[in-house]
Amino acid sequence: MKMKTDKFLIELKKAVDAVEIVDAHAHNIVPIDTDYPFLKLFSDATGDALYNTPHTLNFKRGLRELTELYGPSLSLSLGLHTVQETRRSLGLEQSAITCFRAARICTVLIDDGIELDKMVDIEWHKKVVPMVGRILRVEHLAEKILDKGSDGATWTLDSFMEIFTKELKLYPLDFHMVACRSGLAINTEVTKSEAEEGLSDVLRAGSPLRISNKSFIDYIFMHALEVAQSYDLPMQIHMGFGDKDFDMMLANPLYLHNLLEDKRFTDSRLVLLHASYPFSKEASHLASAYPQVYLDFGFAIPKLSFHGMISSVKELLKLAPMNKVMFSTDAIAFAEAFYLGAKRAREVIFSVLRDAMVEGDLSITKAVAAVKDIFAENAKKLYKLRKLDDSSKDSDEPHISSPFMKEELHGSVKDSSTESDVEPHVSSSFQNEELNGSSKDVTLVRLIWIDASGQHRCRGVPRLRFYSFVKKHGIGLPRACMGISSVSDSPVEDTNLTCSGLITIVPDLSTKCRIPWAKQQEMVLADMCTKSGEAWDYCPREALRRVSQILKDEFGLVMTAGFEVEFYLLESVIKNNKEEFESSDKWRKCHTTAFDMASPMLEEMLTYLQSLNISVDYLHKEAGKGQFEIGLEYTDCFGAADRLIYTREVIRTVGRKYGYHPTFLPKYSLDEYGCGSSVHISLSKNGINVFKASDGSSQYGISKIGEAFMSGVLDHLPSVLAFTAPHPTSYERLYSKEWNGRFVTWQKENTYAKISTCTLPGAVVVSHFVCPAFDACTNPYLGIASIMTAGIDGLRKKLSLPAPVDRETRDVNQEDYRRLPDCLTDSLNALEEDTLFNDMMGENLVVCLKAIRKVIG
Repeated sequence: MKMKTDKFLIELKKAVDAVEIVDAHAHNIVPIDTDYPFLKLFSDATGDALYNTPHTLNFKRGLRELTELYGPSLSLSLGLHTVQETRRSLGLEQSAITCFRAARICTVLIDDGIELDKMVDIEWHKKVVPMVGRILRVEHLAEKILDKGSDGATWTLDSFMEIFTKELKLYPLDFHMVACRSGLAINTEVTKSEAEEGLSDVLRAGSPLRISNKSFIDYIFMHALEVAQSYDLPMQIHMGFGDKDFDMMLANPLYLHNLLEDKRFTDSRLVLLHASYPFSKEASHLASAYPQVYLDFGFAIPKLSFHGMISSVKELLKLAPMNKVMFSTDAIAFAEAFYLGAKRAREVIFSVLRDAMVEGDLSITKAVAAVKDIFAENAKKLYKLRKLDDSSKDSDEPHISSPFMKEELHGSVKDSSTESDVEPHVSSSFQNEELNGSSKDVTLVRLIWIDASGQHRCRGVPRLRFYSFVKKHGIGLPRACMGISSVSDSPVEDTNLTCSGLITIVPDLSTKCRIPWAKQQEMVLADMCTKSGEAWDYCPREALRRVSQILKDEFGLVMTAGFEVEFYLLESVIKNNKEEFESSDKWRKCHTTAFDMASPMLEEMLTYLQSLNISVDYLHKEAGKGQFEIGLEYTDCFGAADRLIYTREVIRTVGRKYGYHPTFLPKYSLDEYGCGSSVHISLSKNGINVFKASDGSSQYGISKIGEAFMSGVLDHLPSVLAFTAPHPTSYERLYSKEWNGRFVTWQKENTYAKISTCTLPGAVVVSHFVCPAFDACTNPYLGIASIMTAGIDGLRKKLSLPAPVDRETRDVNQEDYRRLPDCLTDSLNALEEDTLFNDMMGENLVVCLKAIRKVIG
């Protein structure tokens, strides 16, 4: 057990050391010849108090660390002078590069509202760190505006606010921050007359202005928060720790209660800086109780003692969700401050998460995910930071995104030069001449797309318009088309998608076919692109295409899939003057009488599917009353998703024609069996199944490749469920039969297991595995992409399968297995902690999907 623990701690240490840090709050660096005291690197003291700094633990530790940074030849006994002389000989730029590289800081957001002696501008910082953004200090901006006035007496509140608002809106790419010098008991009902009196009080103090009147501060704070909220940007709040002239009794974040309860600002996001020290416990409570509260533990690290830093971070994490906690150095003046802050933060986070693992609060997977979230991912999401690539470093494009940036900046680039190397997305049967036929008698073409909630949506285009223009260029749709849920046609909040702006849906002509029940119409599946023709971040088909390419490029593999399509045929009845739906028959699974009664309808479904060149393996009566199932043949995973969509269209249409109401809902009635779209999965290389073992060396009949892939799916299954079981009723279906269904386990030949291997009749080796936790509320492209993403991770890590659970065993030792999510909320929490899918499938798409799931969950 100790060896396993040691292995996990080594893995955690590697993750902590390797992660690149987003420093979400810092200040400008000053030149070598500055008059700013170098001792300020170790203390925020001023005046005579600063000269006691060499006697602090922070100084002694920091001096040792800087001596080690600049070289083993340096003598610690010579003290601070050695470090200063070394950095002077290197020069400002080279010493800064040394510090930032050692700190592994990839992004810095700079608050330039503290004006220092000879400080370099923000542009200079881009020489030493890949990505730099600006934080706009609201009070400093207000002071600059008032100082510009030729005669302070001429200012009125209205004239000031007009200019103040314009200045705020000049910086849509910057993050707003306020110092809250007057404390956190912000008066949310401050009146205009009180603010006018406060302004007069400020102006009477003369120049240089320093705004300290509480009513005026509260007034401009409330207004700045409104502006930040309109731009969907967060507001950082300086908590007072580190300011000598600040009354620390007023820095208790509990004073923010009135603001947090104000309905005008429920959509705002507030970042409490400095770990709210010494009120870390109170800040942790607020972050757990209010969705708009986030925490940043900069400045507390590295200014406190080591045990003080650990204690403060532990206090934050007692209640605060780990996806709301971030890091910044709050470094100022010297690049060495960035290095010390990052170094100590890594040590502290490792110590805190190590203790959590030892105590059993975190698994190694969750601990590693927490490392990435705290140091980078949480800040990237909150501040909408663009992911860096090699090309962006030399680009003139803005380094920070905003809602007003052109959507083309966010679109993933589809490299057409590599597309020919990927196996066909759709089998050739979709492309034959008979299927497409002559279009002369076609009146209308339906362009079909599937949104994030799995809804089939379409737009019809007249034949002439389609073949003269849309066929090549596509048609426009609002960006909100991927931001709406199954319960509303309005875009869901937090998807980052609104009705403003257009994307283009472009037909995939390989899927175009004549609609068998509407002979003068065609239908075609569509890709989503930006207006410039590039693949859109939110396109589900592009997500699957991208992940498939990774599987092909890295391992030379193609994932094949086949679906079981379950559905109920319900009859409409009137009871108590209300329409209700009841099961269409009382027969059980595979009963011949039920098949006889449904044969005309099933035959018509089969005819329509065959006309679409969709091969069917079987049809049968399922266990539920009025429930049937159609099994589709294996094909490449992209073609399997396309065929599943058209199969559902056929079932709905034919079922309605015969007077039934077809439903694929995972659990339409608690008294009935659930409906799924179980997906059978295998791997092929050069057309050969490589999932099964080639000889008898495998104890499970699975190849090493197949075992690693399936292990990855099993390892990430809690997160995968957020894609494949995306509705509250999904979990009612999944756990209607216990049989080991609530744990991360796999079984052999058991359809009630969440993952089960399958052997073809007469064979001893395993041909594929099946994931029953896949239903019709799933966007099939995203569901398959999530499974493939997890499998790729297993291949990369060369994972091995744990022993299967006996199919007849209904009880398992809960201490030996992770528990699967009990509900949609739990699966979303798992996905929040699992950053793999952000990286592989696209962060924007995953954020959108999670927001939509939360609405219905």
